[in-house]
Amino acid sequence: MRYGFGVDVGGTTVKIGLFDETGTLLARKEIATRTENEGAQILPDIARAVDSFGIAPVARMGIGIGVPGPVDDAGVVYRCVNLHWGVFDLREALGDLTQSEIRAGNDANLAALGEFWQGGGAGCSSAIFVTLGTGVGGGIILDGKVLNGAHGVGGEIGHIVVRAPDRAPCTCGKCGCVEQYASANGIVRVTRERLARCDTPSVLRGIEDFSCKDVFDAARSGDDFAAQTLEIVFDYLGEALASACCVCDPQRIILGGGVSRAGEILRDGVERHFRMHMFHACKDTEITLAKLGGDAGMYGAFRLLY
Repeated sequence: MRYGFGVDVGGTTVKIGLFDETGTLLARKEIATRTENEGAQILPDIARAVDSFGIAPVARMGIGIGVPGPVDDAGVVYRCVNLHWGVFDLREALGDLTQSEIRAGNDANLAALGEFWQGGGAGCSSAIFVTLGTGVGGGIILDGKVLNGAHGVGGEIGHIVVRAPDRAPCTCGKCGCVEQYASANGIVRVTRERLARCDTPSVLRGIEDFSCKDVFDAARSGDDFAAQTLEIVFDYLGEALASACCVCDPQRIILGGGVSRAGEILRDGVERHFRMHMFHACKDTEITLAKLGGDAGMYGAFRLLY
């Protein structure tokens, strides 16, 4: 039996999973991401953590690693701002430290690959994975392969422009990106702005600093204002996903990220509005919830070794 590692590098912690050659997660650990000194300690820390599992290099399939920034097919990183990394050959650098074969990719794309392989996309050949968190990200898998695109931005679902009348400015420089409406921050923003424009009763008026979760909880409890707000959000997201499906025609759309913990109220709402906006040929596209949670990046990073 041979073993491999899936490494998911985040701005705060690095998740490292030990897998056997069948893709079963055997053990995992987390270490702090030390970003001081231009992130000089991150790779040595990862190498030491990998060695601590006790698997000799000769018994390793290799190490797959996902990082928060663009990575080309040769494993060269083109700046990871959150890690203070510039441009360098990640495969060579980590390979020298671990005496192992290295495969590298963007963290969002690898989370998509992990969910596609062992999570909400298991059993299908193509999928869009959407992460609904502080922002809206994702990845696209076609015929089992990650769609990176010519400039490494394949799967940037969050920057599809929707027909929102306020045309909210986005951090990317455009206006009306779906990220400004369907992310956790976007849902709170939309809710606050609606509350300011009307006097409709809502339990949310009694919460000084409410969260995205509070909006979903209020809707579940029968708060009409919260439910109506979510319908607006679901419509924007459904519109964006319908547009994405016209380009890549996936079998399945997988909803992940922190907002997906809302569960079926999210899935049902997004699916309902997706059906309103979709091109008729996409009527069989399924919408499911992610299953791997925060482990998706580790699974996707390991999957690179196949």
